[in-house]
Amino acid sequence: MADETATTEGHGRTALVTGGGTGVGKAISKALVAAGWRVAICGRRAEVLEKAAAELGSGTTPIVADIGDPASVAALFDGIRDRFGRLDLLVNNAGSVAPPIPMEELSFDQWSTVVSANLTGAFLCTQQAFRLMKAQAPRGGRIINNGSISATTPRPNSAPYTATKHAIAGLTKSTALDGRPFDIACGQIDIGNAASDMTAAMSGGVLQADGRVASEPTMDPAHVGAAVVHMASLPLEANVLTMTIMATKMPFVGRG
Repeated sequence: MADETATTEGHGRTALVTGGGTGVGKAISKALVAAGWRVAICGRRAEVLEKAAAELGSGTTPIVADIGDPASVAALFDGIRDRFGRLDLLVNNAGSVAPPIPMEELSFDQWSTVVSANLTGAFLCTQQAFRLMKAQAPRGGRIINNGSISATTPRPNSAPYTATKHAIAGLTKSTALDGRPFDIACGQIDIGNAASDMTAAMSGGVLQADGRVASEPTMDPAHVGAAVVHMASLPLEANVLTMTIMATKMPFVGRG
């Protein structure tokens, strides 16, 4: 039977946010901590995680892990189980981008780095979350994937990132389907132009589909955090399968 204890507050439930030490991941972690969740943040740089955890407060636990490495991911989830006893929410947020150059100029290493971080990492974490969520009592939990607007619509010169984010949409649906018998819900949040290091160049102008270079509006990543808290607050009998949250005036809807 699904655990229906979820409310608008976390009430001490445990979440893991990958890439939770910077940018959008940090904003999501901050919102979850404020809503009462115990939040583990993971990434590859201990100093970044420790600084973020100090800023986010006592409800935050930093754990160093490389989500592209199966052994590191297994150790990450073993640590979650040993420390907290269960996992109620996984936010697959960590990701990487390749240089915005023509497709034929991309190296195999550039392609592989993005695939490892954006797709393989999300799969490995989902796989381990399934094992933990199926075995814990009460069983079940929720997984939220960061899909990005690139899960549906590419930017110029973004083949690796766009391909992986399209794949995340498929992974989300497969996860939602395969998790159904075990009270594991899975949804996806597609984010457009949340202000972060990744979007810092947008104010100076980015390449558009028609060849122009134009500046683009951004939004406070706190709004993304609030949206994730809403998705996570639902009882497991309900699921936001997909949500798009974007800067209202970004050139996405229509012809731009």
